[in-house]
Amino acid sequence: MAPSAIEPVPPGRSWVDRDDLRTSFTLAMSAMYKSEVPLYGDLVRIVDNVNKSTFGNVLDPKVLAMRFGDVSSTRLDIERHGAIRLGTAHELRTIRRIFALIGLYPVGYYDLSAAGLPMHATCFRPTDEKSLHKNPFRVFTSVLRPELINDREARRLALSLLSKRNIFSDELTHLLDLGEAQNGRLTPEQGRRFVLEAMKTFSWHETAASSHEEYQRLKSEHPILADIACFRSSHINHLTPRTLCITSAQNRMKKEGLRVKDKIEGPPARSCPILLRQTSFLAIEEPVKFLPETGSPIDELVQGSHRARFGEIEERGAAVTPAGRKLYDELLDEAMTIAARLPTELSAEGFDAVVESVFEKYPDDWNELRRLNLIYCTFKVTSKGTEARLSSTKYHQLSELLDQGLVEAFPMTYEDFLPLSAAGIFQSNLGSKSPLRDSQASPDVIGIEEALGMSVGDPDEIYRVAQEKSLINCARNLGIEICM
Repeated sequence: MAPSAIEPVPPGRSWVDRDDLRTSFTLAMSAMYKSEVPLYGDLVRIVDNVNKSTFGNVLDPKVLAMRFGDVSSTRLDIERHGAIRLGTAHELRTIRRIFALIGLYPVGYYDLSAAGLPMHATCFRPTDEKSLHKNPFRVFTSVLRPELINDREARRLALSLLSKRNIFSDELTHLLDLGEAQNGRLTPEQGRRFVLEAMKTFSWHETAASSHEEYQRLKSEHPILADIACFRSSHINHLTPRTLCITSAQNRMKKEGLRVKDKIEGPPARSCPILLRQTSFLAIEEPVKFLPETGSPIDELVQGSHRARFGEIEERGAAVTPAGRKLYDELLDEAMTIAARLPTELSAEGFDAVVESVFEKYPDDWNELRRLNLIYCTFKVTSKGTEARLSSTKYHQLSELLDQGLVEAFPMTYEDFLPLSAAGIFQSNLGSKSPLRDSQASPDVIGIEEALGMSVGDPDEIYRVAQEKSLINCARNLGIEICM
């Protein structure tokens, strides 16, 4: 039965909170992925045990907050992010409509062509502190850039397959129209139906949308083309719980027999963590039934397999300012240049040693990081500050308030991604280590924004505004003006 026209909503009808709907969405996606990839359930258990152990070893709440940021149960117990791959501008725009109903908005542009992948991406995530605290789930969403596929036949085949598929049910499309007609809101019953229909877009299908020959043709060009174009849905590529100690989690994964990446992506381990560190168990081989070749009986499906879906873990550190990111990128480039000049290829451990040595130049003290404007912070008035009587007739330097213990600074948690780390995760789970295409391709921010139908948010602006807001709150609570 086709969906009806826009349903009238009686006066006084209640609306489901976007953050609550996002939690229902996240829990449904987690349950579905655990049923599809049982090994992921083992990963969640391992991470949960590591986090409990870490909490037991760090009893001081301030130390916890400084090193790990907000580690309330809502920020830690629910999956931190998922990832999907899309094929067309229409799919990306519709995904944007889906995520808007659960309070996720596109933030940041990630050019994956620099790592040899014919894709670019954005992150759909909550953008305000309240929503992040309630449920920080976000989705790293990449979309194919067909103009970067040099092989014309492979490009034609991929686009032909994508033009024939529809990954959104009629009922889901109806609910999107309904939600938008209701100012971006759904009733609880509509929300329940919405989550059920949305899961169909992200679920795994054992029967492919291509023949085995077409799959092999795209896979030979690059496995990521086959993963995007040969299937009936934008199946979840991975889900990711957050760990407080990625090294311990990686070791436990190995101890339990999981096949894991040979290196942790991102910055080296530090006393004062920055940005994002990621690792994963390697993608599993899954049975797939492919369509018969043209002229073959329709019931003669071809048995094959596909490897792309995995389980990831992440450890998040402090969000860095443009100056902090510039220093990070410079040091990473230096480490990669050193490794490239060596006569023999380094092992993962050897490369990590080079990175650790180079990154000794990056300050590893919270006060110094803040003083050098390398990280974003949230500022709060201390109990001493609350009791102090400060003159409201003059400006007060933030550094003096911090030194006097009237205000304290907490590093802001990094909420976004690192493109090279994302590409490293992708490549290790697709069986591809070599660049796919011309790594000199230019970013295409305009292209992704046109596909989205809106601009992408600036992560630095979000962090800067949050930091400024915390300073304004401190000034108001202290009854003074504060100068940076």
